[in-house]
Amino acid sequence: QVQLVESGGGLVQPGGSLGLSCQASGSILTIGVMGWYRQSPGQQRELVARITDGGDTNYADFMKGRFTISRDNAKSAVYLQMNSLKPEDTAVYYCKGRIFTRQFRTDDYWGQGTQVTVSS
Repeated sequence: QVQLVESGGGLVQPGGSLGLSCQASGSILTIGVMGWYRQSPGQQRELVARITDGGDTNYADFMKGRFTISRDNAKSAVYLQMNSLKPEDTAVYYCKGRIFTRQFRTDDYWGQGTQVTVSS
């Protein structure tokens, strides 16, 4: 019914930048809050940043101004620009969306994840 597909992960050197994209598709009426989460091996999945459909944002403390979340409601997409990357940012990054579907249900949907590796 609904799919979220991330793209843009990869290998980057410390101090570098990377941009992630997440595209939602399927039986969608509206999308509420969208967010990015990440999970490192042996760690719990944690919030990176989220954004409402009105554009209000909040970030995890470890961002310290390095990451920026944005969205394009017309494209059902959310983005994460990551700057000044550190090795500890290495993780699988997932996008999540709270979606109201054409079946008149509201559920949280996750993407499959995209690997970000920060290493020299």
